[in-house]
Amino acid sequence: MGADAFAERARRELQATGETIRRHPAEAGPALTAQEAQIARLAAEGLTNPEIGAQLSISPNTVEWHLRKVFTKLGITSRKHLRTTLPARPTAPPADVPRAPGGDAAAGEAAATA
Repeated sequence: MGADAFAERARRELQATGETIRRHPAEAGPALTAQEAQIARLAAEGLTNPEIGAQLSISPNTVEWHLRKVFTKLGITSRKHLRTTLPARPTAPPADVPRAPGGDAAAGEAAATA
């Protein structure tokens, strides 16, 4: 039995158990663009397409288009899979970045280098 035949048999058996089968691992696909990643994170947080569009100044149709590309690249079929598929988002800047009085890290970096 060749590798292709074995893979096909394994795929059929997994499918019979109700498992979702990916033909190619998600890592093998192209990486998300910055815009796709941002939209995917907002969708994972529960925002609707119109809410995401308003926040990013793009149309809800453009959000939908980007999400379709994200789903294809990640090998998922719905928004509920985004939370488990996307890498964790950092919650705070690194501790070694000084903060400016107004809380702007970039200004703090500029002040630290001056």
